[in-house]
Amino acid sequence: MKYKIRKAEIADFPDIQNLMQHLTGQKMSKKEVEDRFRMIKASPIDELYLLEYEAKVHGLIGFRIRENLEERSRYGEVSVLVTLPESRKLGFGRALMDFAENLAKEKGCKGTWLVSGFGKEEEAHKFYSKLGYKITGYRFV
Repeated sequence: MKYKIRKAEIADFPDIQNLMQHLTGQKMSKKEVEDRFRMIKASPIDELYLLEYEAKVHGLIGFRIRENLEERSRYGEVSVLVTLPESRKLGFGRALMDFAENLAKEKGCKGTWLVSGFGKEEEAHKFYSKLGYKITGYRFV
């Protein structure tokens, strides 16, 4: 399967909007997408990538560098990961995670981590476990 992963651009707003709605289950306005995109563009640590296959966007991954002060190391963090519902089980999620892991290595990171919310155990948590990720704690907000 020949796919392409590339940085997101302004012209991708409709695809980003659609994918984020699938991730959150909530409608996202064009302005909300623009605000998030501006935030990412202004950030020295955040990047946003899209996976294209057959001239269609099928997935989205957010990536950032995190400094780990407890052990003085750097990790690549997957800040968002989503594929279209009809594109699941086709290997696109795995391809995006492989991309993030390789990006982390290129940037001198020790590894990658991510936060996956509750209510995602059936699909997302099983997927991450299958890739070798372990639950190491909880996020408190």
